[in-house]
Amino acid sequence: MATRSDRSMLRALAQIAPGSPLRDGLDRVLQSGRGGLIIVGDGPEVLNICSGGFLLDAAYTPQRLSELAKMDGAIILAEDASRIARANVHLVPNPNVPTSETGTRHRTAERVARSLNVPVIAVSESRKEIQVYDGGSRHSIESVSRLLERSNQALQTLERYRIRLDTVTKELSALEIVNLVSLHHVIEVLQRSEMVVRIATEIERNLVELGSDGRLVRLQLDELMAGVADDRALLIRDYFRPSASFGIDEAMDALAGLDDDALFDATILAKTVRLPTGDDDGGSNLASRGYRLLTHLPRITEAAVTNVVDHFGTLSAVVEATTEQLTEVEGIGIRKAKGIQDWLRRVGEE
Repeated sequence: MATRSDRSMLRALAQIAPGSPLRDGLDRVLQSGRGGLIIVGDGPEVLNICSGGFLLDAAYTPQRLSELAKMDGAIILAEDASRIARANVHLVPNPNVPTSETGTRHRTAERVARSLNVPVIAVSESRKEIQVYDGGSRHSIESVSRLLERSNQALQTLERYRIRLDTVTKELSALEIVNLVSLHHVIEVLQRSEMVVRIATEIERNLVELGSDGRLVRLQLDELMAGVADDRALLIRDYFRPSASFGIDEAMDALAGLDDDALFDATILAKTVRLPTGDDDGGSNLASRGYRLLTHLPRITEAAVTNVVDHFGTLSAVVEATTEQLTEVEGIGIRKAKGIQDWLRRVGEE
């Protein structure tokens, strides 16, 4: 789960993604062999650490940014980078703010970002790179070719994990129909689905940096991730033990908060999302409520699925129900009742 600082950095990276006016200006600065220090934000807290320079309040253009970078001082942009507020500014951040940087420009950038929580961009003429500072985070901007290479490698890994996820999910569905699900089966699907989501999250971060150059990667990612997040939530809903203070949202947050080692520890995972553990070896049968499978039934609403689950309590009871018993549920007529029976029969035969 992305932290507040992660989300803030992603917003900053989105502003300088390829194709954006700000990225165009930064690339012009690099290509001209110069450096620069740019603060994206012109609030009072930023102005309080500014000394000297020129008040501009001019519309932002890449050409203007490149020309202003010829001067030694920092450039102050509006929060949305639509205007250039000041240029050739001397920054005086709190010298007591810790920094791990050594160069003057980068030390100033990190101190400003840490103390004011605004994005600060440092362009290095010697290293030919762009560094983004936001809060306590720092990120080096990579080339589009490198980002595409990493994204394609991650997509290949994601595809392999998705194939395995589909396999274990299909096995779980068949076991649910005959009421032979164990804790081990549920945990395996949860682990696989969570790993798929985490790999996709890494690719999403690359897509933020790629901007318009990541269109093809986006299409592949969307295809591979179709239904994964929804099925993961429905699976937890089928088996976890909710309480007044621990619902599906809390269970999803708890799952996302596990590190990789804890995720693959069955005991920790079961306890975290409050799955029924049964006996010590996890071999006892667990009863599915049926949300996941019934939701995949064509032309059935979420309200109808909830009514069926509330009426019967478990998926096994739905499987054993007659057409007449199914039609007793609000919103389920004879056609839908037969559709449910045919759907569950096909799942069991696959």
